[in-house]
Amino acid sequence: MIVSNASLSCARCFGEATTEANGGVSGSLPAPSLSPTGHLVVAVCLGCIGTLGFLSNFLVLALFCRYRVLRTPMNLLLVSISVSDLLVSVLGTPFSFAASTQGRWLIGRAGCVWYGFINSCLGIVSLISLAVLSYERYCTMMEPTIANGRDFRSSLGGICFSWLYSVAWTVPPLLGWSRYGPEGPGTTCSVDWKTQTPNNISYIISLFTFCLVLPFAVIVYSYGKLLRTIRQVRFCRLNYHETEV
Repeated sequence: MIVSNASLSCARCFGEATTEANGGVSGSLPAPSLSPTGHLVVAVCLGCIGTLGFLSNFLVLALFCRYRVLRTPMNLLLVSISVSDLLVSVLGTPFSFAASTQGRWLIGRAGCVWYGFINSCLGIVSLISLAVLSYERYCTMMEPTIANGRDFRSSLGGICFSWLYSVAWTVPPLLGWSRYGPEGPGTTCSVDWKTQTPNNISYIISLFTFCLVLPFAVIVYSYGKLLRTIRQVRFCRLNYHETEV
């Protein structure tokens, strides 16, 4: 039994060393779950998404820089979202696209961690920015006096908050609270969603609460209030016209 366990341990170590030597992600890799055709389909989809994402967001930034009339505080928040999406198309999608064409991760453990961090951070930036944008619109509707087309302070503050908040929630896996690793068929990397440890579960629950549920609640609340206000204004106008008649 001792000899068998020792042999298994050596075999496992040899497998990990071979994976690392071949440029793969250290540690256990997920078993292949896609056929070559499946990887090809994913690669085509990623290529289309990356190309369209780059062109559309680049166009948004070009129009914002070209036309002065578009340079408003609200549009500045949209520019922040376009920047984060553009960076995903440049810094993230090409690596997952290349990995899908080969059916395996290509840039090693450090590249996997970097990919997981940058994509998680930029994704959260977009979501938090949408929440900030919805709240800014809510405040503008409730307090029309603050809707100054030249006052960029609140928008710049919202942008800084979005980026700093996202970094604050995506740095912990680099410091030991959960970790970044391969996911799915092994051609992308993200937060470790599967490890059932208190350390990892606590991070996943916190991330889900503060980076998905909370911003989603802000968006629903803000736009719900806006719709309610619009309906009230419409109802008052209808009553006013009926009274005049």
